[in-house]
Amino acid sequence: MPHFYAECTDNIREQAQLPELFAKVSQNLAASGIFPLAGVRCRAIWLDTWQMADGAHDYAFVHMTLKIGHGRSQESKKRVAESLFTLIQQHFAPLMAERYLAISFEMVELDAEFNFKQNNVHALFDTASVNSVSSDKGGQ
Repeated sequence: MPHFYAECTDNIREQAQLPELFAKVSQNLAASGIFPLAGVRCRAIWLDTWQMADGAHDYAFVHMTLKIGHGRSQESKKRVAESLFTLIQQHFAPLMAERYLAISFEMVELDAEFNFKQNNVHALFDTASVNSVSSDKGGQ
């Protein structure tokens, strides 16, 4: 955790520049200091069938969700959510200036009892951190 989902209408597949957005989101989450980098996941869900409003125009939307594990303070969650939404707004500002576009974002905290996972990627980052520290100390 955290996992970032972007549900997008496929009429903006090229213009949405999701790989760039995902890189920014990952950097933002890592910089927050409350999420392990090894847990960050970003993914796109492209919608090929949808209707928005009256359907009269070439509307588009992107709904983003950040799912996080239980246990962070309200202040931390608010800071991360506000920071991410600002980042999202900046990312989509050029596209919003060109076309009808709706963007939305929500943060969801998963229940501590009903959230199960297994991950061996964390060990890679823990080992890298330990090795980095060891090499900085001359291998001691």
